[in-house]
Amino acid sequence: MTIRLLLADDQALVRGALSALLSLEPDLEVVAEVGSGDEAVEAARRLRPDVALLDVEMPGRDGISATAEVLAAAPGTRVLIVTTFGRPGYLRRALQAGASGFVVKDTPAAQLADAVRRVHQGLRVVDPALATDSLIAGESPLTARETDVLRAARDGSTVAAIARTLVLSEGTVRNHLSSAIGKTGAANRAEACLVADRNGWL
Repeated sequence: MTIRLLLADDQALVRGALSALLSLEPDLEVVAEVGSGDEAVEAARRLRPDVALLDVEMPGRDGISATAEVLAAAPGTRVLIVTTFGRPGYLRRALQAGASGFVVKDTPAAQLADAVRRVHQGLRVVDPALATDSLIAGESPLTARETDVLRAARDGSTVAAIARTLVLSEGTVRNHLSSAIGKTGAANRAEACLVADRNGWL
């Protein structure tokens, strides 16, 4: 039985390499290659692949938010996250969104193909080192609003700009930033953004 695959990665070279490697397997067939989460959802709706392999960081809808929408658009499809960014928070969020597996891109080709088969069988596949890191890191300590504020602060935006973007008062933004800095153990908001980003909380 052939397992039909959808690949979503914004880097064409990586996408092409994954497609070539997986197509060497006699039981795997790549039916679509796309470069964004939005395209992944549309392709899943149209083609109903058996397994969708999604990168995390893509333009538009990222792989984690696309996961839930792919599953809603094509209920029979299973999602395997394949990413460069092996961050504990990403793993936790991906599984919460309904992903069946999470592996990093330097996984050997034979192991990746095996991960696809196992996910297709209904099993859960998670990179063991990342699973350990995720358990150690625990849940994000940030509230939803603190997360929003840090996301908006990542590009160096002023408090006033963040307040306009999120429709909050400047005082409220300062309070959320101060709380997030404390929770991440950072010295300032730039460092808080780095810590949160490194842990996959944003």
